[in-house]
Amino acid sequence: MGYKVAVVGATGNVGREMLNILAEREFPIEEIAAVASSRSTGMDVEFGETGKMLKVKNVEHFDFSDWDIALFAAGSGPTKEYAPKAAAAGCVVIDNSSLYRMDPDVPLIVPEVNPEAIDGYKKRNIIANPNCSTAQMVVALKPLHDAAKIKRVVVSTYQSVSGSGKGGMDELFEQSRDIFVGDQPTPKQFTKQIAFNVIPHIDVFLDDGSTKEEWKMVVETKKIMDSKIKLTATCVRVPVFVGHSESINIEFEEELSAKDASKILREAPGIMLVDKREDGGYVTPVECVGDSATYISRVREDPTVENGLNIWCVSDNLRKGAALNAVQIAELLGRKHLQKG
Repeated sequence: MGYKVAVVGATGNVGREMLNILAEREFPIEEIAAVASSRSTGMDVEFGETGKMLKVKNVEHFDFSDWDIALFAAGSGPTKEYAPKAAAAGCVVIDNSSLYRMDPDVPLIVPEVNPEAIDGYKKRNIIANPNCSTAQMVVALKPLHDAAKIKRVVVSTYQSVSGSGKGGMDELFEQSRDIFVGDQPTPKQFTKQIAFNVIPHIDVFLDDGSTKEEWKMVVETKKIMDSKIKLTATCVRVPVFVGHSESINIEFEEELSAKDASKILREAPGIMLVDKREDGGYVTPVECVGDSATYISRVREDPTVENGLNIWCVSDNLRKGAALNAVQIAELLGRKHLQKG
């Protein structure tokens, strides 16, 4: 017997990917609903590659009381209004927005990293999905932390435009086309030209000069993994359609060689180690698109600090950074708490 699952924000990039992954992983479903705002009501969206088309329902009138799980990919605004209603109606909310991540009564989950935290979902009937850049990073850090205890992390991200939604992808395409035909590219969603450029600015600036995206990586890592880990981040938007990359420098309390780290990463859940010290012996964003794994390359020791390592981390941000992680949470929830006979 399956679950009744609603995907809220089903017409967006992440919502569509949630539907794809639910079908791809054969999540046990009794009934599936595509839910979105009034402007999308009545549209048809495909349920993965099953051939089944779903008529989009209006979230304003949707009754969550008869549904088991709601995967929210609707942004903080609609989530703030409708997630508490769904939770109060007895439907467990798995939310992809930033709204509940730092709520002490809401577990923030990456199933490969802190599955035990899911036991706290009953306080609010809500589970939070971490930021896309945080999700792939902690998958890589957790097995290394278990082996040698991480003291400090310095991470620089190279984040694709899909992290900012369909509008970001459209802007990169349009600006690239404009440049090729000799027209002047016009920034709309981004603060500066994104085509053939990089922008060291994601989300709003905070008083200390960091951005909210950088702050998210710090506080979410502490909540998911270990509050004692020191982390500093620089988050950069790059002209890539899908796939986030991260250059991660890690300082450990105990010695951990690159050889031992590679062995640990090779055996860790959710990770694919591709690290040949030769031309092309590493993974780039275009190669991870559509894949569920977090890819690790360029594992090497940092001789400038005691017990230091550098790694290169790449993942499809629409999958592990958002939709896949949400579905994995739903699978974990089903196994541990919502078993149906």
